[in-house]
Amino acid sequence: MIGRLAGRIDYKGSDQVMIDVKGVGYVVHVSERTLSALPPVGEAAALYTDLLVREDLLQLYGFITMQEKEWHRLLTTVQGIGAKASMAILGALGPDGVSRAIALGDATAVRAAPGVGPKIAQRVVNELRDKAPALMAMGGMQGHAASGDHGALIEEGADAPAAPRRAPPPPPAAAAQSEALSALSNLGYGPAEAAGAVAQAAGAGEGGDTATLIRAALKLLAPKD
Repeated sequence: MIGRLAGRIDYKGSDQVMIDVKGVGYVVHVSERTLSALPPVGEAAALYTDLLVREDLLQLYGFITMQEKEWHRLLTTVQGIGAKASMAILGALGPDGVSRAIALGDATAVRAAPGVGPKIAQRVVNELRDKAPALMAMGGMQGHAASGDHGALIEEGADAPAAPRRAPPPPPAAAAQSEALSALSNLGYGPAEAAGAVAQAAGAGEGGDTATLIRAALKLLAPKD
């Protein structure tokens, strides 16, 4: 299984890139969002990858973050969601947007992806809602595929491309949501209700820091008179 590729971008298409790894070109299918986040042709890049294996087909799909890759793997477990539909959802919403939409049960947001109808969007929300808290937390803890060195697929040598630039740490908003989820869990709230409250608070623009998110989420979780 190819879990990560690091090398030099040789080509960028409308929905794929070719990454040269020590003279071998790997064609990797990516979402529009991932494509726009990658550096120009000729520069070093790295992607987490998932390999689709069929009787007559081998295709690599690439992701900037492990959170995005894990959402892809979960989305494709839903009946009616193949790799193409999963990439459309991730391209439209991004991994954080998918986390929020599913935590809130917002099937309308999932329908924003091209080719995803109302029934399938509702099925995605229903089947994956319990998985949202763990992946929302992952967004605040993990880095990008381009972080660090080339990994196991690149050996030292004159032909090896320059190491990719180190990626910045996770955005403060993602880290704050992860910390708020942890705090609410410690207070005894269930993962699904905590994730829904944090997602709703974040979507309402209740500040990007952890303390503000926790206060806003607690207000949402408080018993209504």
